[in-house]
Amino acid sequence: MEKIVITTSGTLSEIFVGKPWEVAAEMIPERGVAIITDENVYNIYGNRFPLFPVLKIVPGEESKRLKVIENLAEQLLDLEIDRSGFILAVGGGVVCDVAGFLASVYMRGIRCGLVSSSLLSQVDASTGGKNAVNLGEIKNVIGNFRQPEFVICDTAMLQTLPEQEYLSGLAELIKTGIIGDLSIFEIIEQNVTAINNRDSILLSDLVARSVRFKAKVVSKDEKENNLRRILNFGHTFGHAIEMHKSMKHGFAVAQGMLFATDFSLQKGFISSGVRERIINLLQRFKLLEEQYIPVNQVEQHIMHDKKRTGTDIHFIFIEGIGKPLIRTVPVSEVMDFYRQIKTGK
Repeated sequence: MEKIVITTSGTLSEIFVGKPWEVAAEMIPERGVAIITDENVYNIYGNRFPLFPVLKIVPGEESKRLKVIENLAEQLLDLEIDRSGFILAVGGGVVCDVAGFLASVYMRGIRCGLVSSSLLSQVDASTGGKNAVNLGEIKNVIGNFRQPEFVICDTAMLQTLPEQEYLSGLAELIKTGIIGDLSIFEIIEQNVTAINNRDSILLSDLVARSVRFKAKVVSKDEKENNLRRILNFGHTFGHAIEMHKSMKHGFAVAQGMLFATDFSLQKGFISSGVRERIINLLQRFKLLEEQYIPVNQVEQHIMHDKKRTGTDIHFIFIEGIGKPLIRTVPVSEVMDFYRQIKTGK
């Protein structure tokens, strides 16, 4: 078991990698607790939850809505959860996002902790204090930054994930290797079979490496004013695909990483050899599926992207594997490149 600490302005968040998720029962108050999960997670683990009220949401992106937050808040009121209350989330990225957002706004903020049950959540969503819901087809546009007291990443829970959910998380793990921790990328390259077999020791090591990297970034830039932007590699185009095509997050981000890698190649930031190495690894896990979105739809998503400032956007390029590069470019330039790769001209 490894403990990783994120320290930001006046807050401390502890992430435990490899700790059995059941010990969460020892880390929460004796009363005033509500558990938030989804129906899939509850069916697998619900009989081992601590003995507190359980609020269930529908699995998937449709639960990342303000109406869901409102409904959950009403249930908390019915349970007489007050400002001393505590929310324990048990689930993947959507559950952790919803629970974290609810905890940050209910009665102007109550305490929360997360049990992260998916690979996507363990390496990305549950670490770093980002909480958000979607607005229409625009992803994560209503949200805030607020750190949970603790996050438990029990890699034994990954054994029960459906294959597509597991691979979706693997895409975010590969992303972390591309933008900052070359060792993650190399370990995945060298252990494709073991990763496909969900080797628990290997996964614990990779999750810990990913969390350590993200903790370092978030501790330096909690509210994404500069350095934390690198975590959005592949997300500008990826979010457009995810919402327009209703794809799983990791598969959409994988396609977005292809776009960002090709853009980096066109700019002369990387060689064709680096590009091929990245694409080859994504293809070995069958993460790339060609997706076409009408130009006007892509532009609409980008114009609502949180990384946009006026007519420009903070775009994440790479200068090599493990070497991210933040550049401010005109949205029109991004769209011109999109048109170019789709038409082949």
